[in-house]
Amino acid sequence: MPAFEPEKIFATLERHHVDYVLIGGLAATLHGSNLRTGDVDVCPSRTPQNLAKLAAALIELGARIRTPDSPSGLRFACDAKFLAQMELCNLTTRFGDFDVSFRPSGTDGYPDLRRHAVDFELGDLIVPTASLDDIIRSKTAAARPKDLAQLPTLRSLQRLAAKRKKRP
Repeated sequence: MPAFEPEKIFATLERHHVDYVLIGGLAATLHGSNLRTGDVDVCPSRTPQNLAKLAAALIELGARIRTPDSPSGLRFACDAKFLAQMELCNLTTRFGDFDVSFRPSGTDGYPDLRRHAVDFELGDLIVPTASLDDIIRSKTAAARPKDLAQLPTLRSLQRLAAKRKKRP
């Protein structure tokens, strides 16, 4: 299994000018969650131009489809046409696991998430990240046991953020 180096995944997306929003556990971490994650989850724009840019980034990352039966992943037709047909791609790359979700649970995809996204600076990179409210909305809708277990922590962070906003 490759080392988890999310900053290298973000740098590759940046080099290829991919429009995306970070979602999932790593997005929650940037909002202050202490919950651990071992992958990068993004929701990219579905425009044909962006899918071509995403495909080029995935090729550079050495992306392969992640399956339990093949630790190094399976090759796939990494192009805009293939990506346009997908709703979710669970991938492995040279820099760790990377999941691409075009319509995360409880959302209408990229335009919906981008509307309230927050930009986080990670070194020289700006990472567009789903708002905490949108992360909670998506995890609630997904209703997977691991997502439901994270909700109390995320709601606590949401309450703290609301208190900060109310201060003069």
